[in-house]
Amino acid sequence: MKIAAIDVGTNSTRLMVAQLPSTGKVHPELRDLKTTRLGQGIQGGRLMQAAMDRTLAVIVEFVLRAEQARAQKIVVAATSAVRDADNREDFATRVHSMTGLDLEVLSGPMEARLSYRGVTNALGDIGNALVIDIGGGSTEFIWHSAGETRFVSTKVGAVRMTESGYGSDKIMDVIDDTLYAVQLDDPDEVIGVGGTITTLAAMAQLMRHYLPEKIHGFRLTIDKVDELYCLLNNLTIEERMRLPGLQPQRADIIPAGTGILSTILHGLARDSLLVSEADILEGLILEAAYNAD
Repeated sequence: MKIAAIDVGTNSTRLMVAQLPSTGKVHPELRDLKTTRLGQGIQGGRLMQAAMDRTLAVIVEFVLRAEQARAQKIVVAATSAVRDADNREDFATRVHSMTGLDLEVLSGPMEARLSYRGVTNALGDIGNALVIDIGGGSTEFIWHSAGETRFVSTKVGAVRMTESGYGSDKIMDVIDDTLYAVQLDDPDEVIGVGGTITTLAAMAQLMRHYLPEKIHGFRLTIDKVDELYCLLNNLTIEERMRLPGLQPQRADIIPAGTGILSTILHGLARDSLLVSEADILEGLILEAAYNAD
């Protein structure tokens, strides 16, 4: 079965078209990402008109490309920026009128669950691991506790922290209770997904061209995270844009995202994390296949 998933995030809108054979493993055939910054002005509580317009244009483009790729099912899902917006229904209505598709606005726990599903589809049984997903508007934590899987979404993200001020004290205020709960369960491993983490993995490897196969499974150390955090905070946006591995469109928010990751790793006293290229897109495709008519 061929399924397309469109992830409407706070910073970017992403497309994946993938085959899902009987083995249940997602095999991507087409990927794309465009920085749409739907969460611009996120602190104001409403989606801005210009941000909605540019995001809708990309959604329409991605739906057309999915149809051209002969996807049998197309799902469009939105995360933090849309679920937190007072005018989310207006945006969802526009998505439907322009594409004929319903926009699924994911709750925080559902976003976390789908990210976790994507990771486990790619990595298999990850045992007693913590998965963290740093996005533009939120950060999700998924881990095992007392025989159950916990899904926690926190309002800490690279765009949100850039716009509101992203000092480690402010970040810790939001995530402290979650980190304490994680520490009580003492996971064996930390696995990271999301644009901030994959970008840092690319920067750590001085990538001039993004290579997913070199990102997936990369071990990112806290020393490298802190080194990059220091570097990024001492450069102008224009200087950051020239750094290998960093998409120019992410140059303004990458210090905040890096600060979030550094705060998490230090808060958990972990010296590294394993990077996963697979994330919520794979989770959306698996969910769509499971719920297919």
